[in-house]
Amino acid sequence: MSAFSSPVVRPATERDAVVLARLAELDSAPPLIGDVLLAEEKGVTVAATSLADGRLIADPFRLTGPARAALRARARALGAVAPTASRRERLRGVFRPFRLVAA
Repeated sequence: MSAFSSPVVRPATERDAVVLARLAELDSAPPLIGDVLLAEEKGVTVAATSLADGRLIADPFRLTGPARAALRARARALGAVAPTASRRERLRGVFRPFRLVAA
């Protein structure tokens, strides 16, 4: 990767299963689970991350620092817009009513 190019980050599809399996094998890591983001450089997948557990795998034979950083940034951005419980639901989880137990 040159200093003037940046990796392309995109969601993985079913068609990427073989590429992800190869990448996991190269990285000596178990396959990623759940929704996955890929980082590509010049059309070649060089790194991937799971949105389910945050694990990241990369091709050990390439310089993947920029691809890893791009994946982490995109995953954080996607997490920032993830739906959260309403304020009422969050407070209800903190302030659970308690019952008095007769002795």
